[in-house]
Amino acid sequence: MIVNCQYIKAYHGAQLVLEDVNLDIQQGERIGLIGRNGSGKSTLLQLIAGRLRPDAGQLAVRKGTRIGYLTQIPAEFEGRTVYDVLALGHQELLECRLKMTELEKLMSEPGVSDGPDRLAGWLEQYAALQEKFEREGGYELDAVIERVADGLRIDRGSYTQTYASLSGGEKTRINLASQLIRKPELLLLDEPTNHLDLHGVEWLEDYLTQYDGSCLIVSHDRYFLDRVVTKIVELEDGESQSYFTNYTGYMKEKETRLLQQFADYQEQQKKIKKMTETIKQLEAWGRIGGNEKFFRRAASMQKALDRMEKLKRPVLEAKSADFGLTQADRSGRKVVTLEGIGKSYGSRKLLDAVDGALAYGDKVMLIGKNGSGKSTLFKLILGQEAVDEGRFEWGARVDIGYLAQQEYPDGPKKSMLDYFRSEAGLEEGEARGILAKYLFYGPDVFKSVNLLSGGEWTRLRLALLVLRKPNLLLLDEPTNHLDIASREALEEALETFPGTVLAISHDRYFINRLAGRIWELDNGRITVYLGNFDEYQEKRKQRGSSGENAMAQVVSPAAVKTKAVALAAAQGRTNGRGKAAEDRSRERDTLERSIVLTEERLATLDAAMQEQEAGTDARSLSERWAEREAVQEELDRLYEQWLAAGEEE
Repeated sequence: MIVNCQYIKAYHGAQLVLEDVNLDIQQGERIGLIGRNGSGKSTLLQLIAGRLRPDAGQLAVRKGTRIGYLTQIPAEFEGRTVYDVLALGHQELLECRLKMTELEKLMSEPGVSDGPDRLAGWLEQYAALQEKFEREGGYELDAVIERVADGLRIDRGSYTQTYASLSGGEKTRINLASQLIRKPELLLLDEPTNHLDLHGVEWLEDYLTQYDGSCLIVSHDRYFLDRVVTKIVELEDGESQSYFTNYTGYMKEKETRLLQQFADYQEQQKKIKKMTETIKQLEAWGRIGGNEKFFRRAASMQKALDRMEKLKRPVLEAKSADFGLTQADRSGRKVVTLEGIGKSYGSRKLLDAVDGALAYGDKVMLIGKNGSGKSTLFKLILGQEAVDEGRFEWGARVDIGYLAQQEYPDGPKKSMLDYFRSEAGLEEGEARGILAKYLFYGPDVFKSVNLLSGGEWTRLRLALLVLRKPNLLLLDEPTNHLDIASREALEEALETFPGTVLAISHDRYFINRLAGRIWELDNGRITVYLGNFDEYQEKRKQRGSSGENAMAQVVSPAAVKTKAVALAAAQGRTNGRGKAAEDRSRERDTLERSIVLTEERLATLDAAMQEQEAGTDARSLSERWAEREAVQEELDRLYEQWLAAGEEE
C-alpha cells in the first residue's frame, strides 16, 4: 500500500469540502477520481501531495515514496528553459554530467603543474561519477525526454526557449511531460488531457497503461477513464465511494447500487413510520388509562428509534445545468460553403485550398493536431481574420453563436452577476433566475469572474450563448473543464438543438454522441468522414491497411478539371484552345467549387452504402440509392454547365 486515507475531513475556510473520505492506493493501481466541480478532487490531491494537511482523520503515505503532481494551474519556473523543466526531476544526473564534462576538459588538457597524482585523482573522481551516471540511467535520459516530448508533441526546437514565455496550455504540457520523465512511484494528475490533441491523449493512454508506478487521475474524459483506469473513486457530498472497474462499469454498478440504496431507504422509512405511529399510540393509551407501563414502552421504543442509524435518501438524479438550446429563427438549407480557403502566416501555409459545406441541422466535429489551424478556421469563418485566398458563401438568415477557448475578460474585476447582467442586458432578478439554471446559487453569483474555476467560466459563457438563440453554433473545445454531469447535460441539449453545430473537440465521448460527420484537418486540407469517432477510427485503420481511402475525401479543383476535360474529349466537345482554356472565368471557378462539394457528397453516400450492414431493409436501401441518383444527376448537370462555359470563352 502506497497511500491510506481514513475518514479524512478538510475545510476551505468555513466550508466543509471533504467530510468522510476513505481511500487506499496500492502499488501499480490506476485510479480515476471523479465528481462534480467543487466536490473536493483537487483538495484531495493536494492533501496526498503534502501541500495541505487534513483537518481530521488519518493520511499515511509510504515512507520514501516519490510523488509527481500535475496541477490544473501550471507551476512557474522563472529563468528556466523548456529543457530545464523537462529534466527537473533529474537534477543530480545533470549536475553529474556537468562535473564529468569539466573533468574531461581538465584531463584532455593538463597544465604544466598537473602531476600524475592529480591526474590519477581526476580519473578516480571521473570513474565514480560515471558509475553513478550509468547506474541511475544518465545515458538514457535524453532518449527518455525525447520519447515523452515526441508523444506529447513538444517541439525539440523549443528546448532552449524560456518556459515563462509559453502559453498556459503549453506550460501544462511541459509540466505533464516533466512528471512522466521523472517516473515517480505515485503520479497525481489533475485533468491531464485538457490541453492535448487526440494524438497526445491516445499516446498518454498507452503510456499510463504500461506505467510501473501508481496513478491517481482526476479526469472528466470518459473515454480516457475507460481505457486507462481499473478503479473509480467518486467524491459526492464530501464522501467517497470506490468501484473496482472502469468508467462504463462504474456507471452500471452505481445505478444498481443507487436502486438498492433507495429500496433500503424506503424500507427503513416504512419501519420508522410504523415505530413513530406505535409510540404515539402507546402514549395515547397511557394518557387515557393513566398507566405508566405504556409510557415506559413508548420511551423505550423512542430510544431505539433515536439510536437507529438513519439512511440518507439517495439522489437518483442529481441536478445538472439546464442549457436549453433554442434558436430564434432557422437558417436556410445551405448554411455556409467553404471554397478554396487559404491562410498563411509568414512562410507557413496553415490552410491550403480548404473546401467544405454545412447544411441546416448538421452536427460536424472538427478534429486535428494542435496547431493544425482549427481555431484559425473558426476565426476566418467569423471574419475575425481575413482569408488569403478562397471565399465563404453564406446561406440565408444565418445567426452565429461562438464559444471560444479564451482567457478571463480583461479590465476591472466584476462579480459573476454584474458581468452576466452587463453582457445579457438583464435586470438582477431575471439574471439570478437564469444563473440558477446553470448551478450558480445564492452567494456564488457575487464571486469575482477572475476567481471562477474553468468549469464555472465555461458554464457562464454557455449561459450567455444560449440567451442569444443562434442557429449556427461554433464551439471550440466546449467540454474543457466541465464535469461529467455538465458534459452530459450539454450533449443532451445539443442533441435536441435543431440548428447547425460545428465543434472543435478532442472529447471522444462527446464526438461519438453527436457527430454525424467528422472533418479532419491535416496538412492544411480537410478530409470528411461519415459517422462518429469510433467509425472514424475504424475507417482510418481500413485506410492504413489497404492504402486506399474508403471514406469521403475533398476532391481538388485540379482533379475536377482533369475529369471534366476528359469527359469533354470523350464527347468530342473540346475546343482545341489548349492553354487559353486554363484561363477560367469566375463562372467556371464557381462551377468547379460546386463540383468539388458535389463529388464529396457522392463519395460520402457511396462509402455509407458500402458500409451499410447486411440485412438492412429494402426501403432504407432504396431511399439511399434514390438520394445517390439525385446527387449524381446534379453532378452531371454541373459538368454540362462547366463545359458550356468553356465553349463560350
